[in-house]
Parts: sequence; structure tokens; C-alpha cells
Amino acid sequence: MMIKDQESKRKIANALKFDPESDSAPRLVAKGVGVVAENIIARAKENNVPIYEDEKLSNQLKQLEMGDQIPYDLYEVVAEVLVFIAGVDQRKK
Repeated sequence: MMIKDQESKRKIANALKFDPESDSAPRLVAKGVGVVAENIIARAKENNVPIYEDEKLSNQLKQLEMGDQIPYDLYEVVAEVLVFIAGVDQRKK
């Protein structure tokens, strides 16, 4: 996820990981603002990881601690992200 921080116009990036065998919900595995966000985005691009932009979600995710599972109130919006990623994966095949 990536979006620009409205206050400072710096980029915000978050990365989620979901392992259905061990996780009940996606986990926050990376987060950053500014240069750190740019590095997260660059790594995602290098590894062909889809990038989904949602300002509200990015700001909510940056409040979580690393390794935290997303809270229940974010399930619906994160499900939309997962559907987006599944569509990208399908188009690549």
C-alpha cells in the first residue's frame, strides 16, 4: 500500500502478509514514511508485488505495530486489497 502523507506530502507505505495456514488475518510486515516508504515501494516493484493505493487504509495501517494482525474493523477493506491482488495475479498468468 502506498499513499502520500497529506501533512508532509511524504510517501507512506505498508506491506501486509497473509499465510492462511498460520494467520487468522493479514499481518503488517513493513511500514514506513519518506525514504523508508520509498524503499518498501522499490522492493515491491523489484519483486513484482502489486501496489494498491488507499490513503485512508495506509494511515490506519501505519498506526499498527510491526507483526500485528489487522484489526477486525479493517477486514472488509483489506479483503478488497486481496481481491485486487488476486486479479493482478490472474492477469499475469
